[in-house]
Amino acid sequence: MGLLDILFGGGKKKVSKETVETRGEHMPDLNLPVDEKFTIHFKKNGGKFIYCISDQEVSRALHNIIEENSWQNQPFFAMNPQLTKKFGRENISFTDKTKESDIFLTTCEHLIAQNGSILVCSNQLNEKKVNELPSNVIVFATTSQLVESIGEGLKTIKKKYGPEIPANITTLKHFKPTKENSDDFLTYGSSTKNLYLLLLEDL
Repeated sequence: MGLLDILFGGGKKKVSKETVETRGEHMPDLNLPVDEKFTIHFKKNGGKFIYCISDQEVSRALHNIIEENSWQNQPFFAMNPQLTKKFGRENISFTDKTKESDIFLTTCEHLIAQNGSILVCSNQLNEKKVNELPSNVIVFATTSQLVESIGEGLKTIKKKYGPEIPANITTLKHFKPTKENSDDFLTYGSSTKNLYLLLLEDL
């Protein structure tokens, strides 16, 4: 299977023949499993999805992304020490200054099936707004982070962190520029990102 098949076909995951597109934008959501629903909405938003069943597949997918975009000599902006440790063996250099990189490597809190968005907070962004991040984003997530709705994701965050709920909670949703999202104040404007999702099966 080629890289483009993996990126735009969702890897080995298959989705229903009846999609959001075939039903129309304002039709009710299909009664699909949460992973299939997320895949449909995420790709509709313009995201590039790579499903992996092992760390080795994650590594290969990351190298394919780097090669496809000619990022071999580009440092990655990352704020998560565990993430830099995990991918430090991939011959990637890292920086903690956004001005030195066009690529942001991050984790997330949850993947939202309802609208194909990625829920993040200060654990991933610190105090930065979405429009302060590099234009290219690579998100590493696992299938256990899939939830049905933003409300469910927020409840899980509250349960996980208790009284120390992280700040700066927002979503990454727009992965291709459109007239509708050009001034989306919910994500601070100018928030369209070229986004790749490396999704590791952990269930």
